[in-house]
Amino acid sequence: MSDPVILFFILGLIAGLSRSDLKIPGVLYESLSIFLLLAIGLKGGAALAQNNPSALLVPILVVTFTAMLVPVLAFLIAHYVGGYERADAGSLAAHYGSVSVVTFAVGSSYLTRLSVPFEGFMSVFLVILEIPGLLIGVALARWSAGDTRWGVLMHEILAGKSIVLLVGGLMIGYVSGEQGLASISPVFFTLFKGLLAIFLLEMGLVTAGRVADLKKSGIFLISFGVIMPLISAAIGIVTASLLGLSVGGATLLATLFASASYIAAPAAIRMAVPEANPSLSIGASLGITFPFNITVGIPLYYAASQWLLGASL
Repeated sequence: MSDPVILFFILGLIAGLSRSDLKIPGVLYESLSIFLLLAIGLKGGAALAQNNPSALLVPILVVTFTAMLVPVLAFLIAHYVGGYERADAGSLAAHYGSVSVVTFAVGSSYLTRLSVPFEGFMSVFLVILEIPGLLIGVALARWSAGDTRWGVLMHEILAGKSIVLLVGGLMIGYVSGEQGLASISPVFFTLFKGLLAIFLLEMGLVTAGRVADLKKSGIFLISFGVIMPLISAAIGIVTASLLGLSVGGATLLATLFASASYIAAPAAIRMAVPEANPSLSIGASLGITFPFNITVGIPLYYAASQWLLGASL
C-alpha cells in the first residue's frame, strides 16, 4: 500500500467518491494508454531478443491451454451458481478470461520496487492471453444462437488498439534490441512509473463511477469479483511452477490470470453479445477485481509464489 502508484489510484478513488471536480482530460487518458501499451511491448520485445523465440513455443502452448480454464470456470460459476442468463455469464467469462494491461503494469512495478527479477518475456504471455478468453466467452454466450459473425469479431479483437500496440511494440523491441532502444529508453522506460501513476489516478476516478452499478448487482457479483481472481491466480501459479518460472515470473503470470479486461472485452462483447448487460461485467472487472488486485491481490500472489516455489518469505 506504500507504493505511490497505488496511492495515486486511492487518491482518484477518494476524489471520485467525494464528487470532486477533478478530471483527467480524455486526450491525456488516451495518450497514457497508448504509452503504457507501447512501453510494455517494447520491454517484452527487448527481452525476447535476448532469448531464443522457439524455446518459448512450449511455454506459450501450456499457458494458453491452462488460461482457457479461466473463462470456462467463470461461466460455470456465473451461470449455474449466480443464476445469470447465458449472455451475461458469457460476458463475465470473456472479461475474466482476457487480461488487464494496467494490472500487469502495476505487478511489474511492484516487483521492480522490491528488486524481484522476472522473465522479460512475460509480455509475450500478455499479448497471447488477450485473445482466447474473449473468444471462449463469446462462444459460451452464443452457444445455441449460431449468428455470430466470427470473422468480424476476430478483426475487432486483432485490430483493436491493445493488440496492435502490444504486438507492434513487441516487434519493434525485438528487432531493435536493448541497444537499439537506448535512444528512446528515457521516454518509455524511465518515465514509465510516473506516467503509470497518473493513469491510475484516472482509473481511481473511473472506478468510483462504477460504485452505483455494484449497489444494484447484489452480493454475488461482489463475491465473484474477489473469489474469481483468487481461483485464476492459483491456476497461474501452478502453471508457472510447471514451467519452472522464477518467483517474479510466477507472480506476474498469476497477476495476468487473475486480471480482468475492461478495455478490449467490453468492445468485443458489445458487438458479439449485444443483449448482455455491460454494467455487470464492467462493474465487476473494473469496480471490484481491478482495485482488489492492485491493492491486495498482487502482494498475495507474490507471497503464494514464494511459498509454492520454495523461496523463503
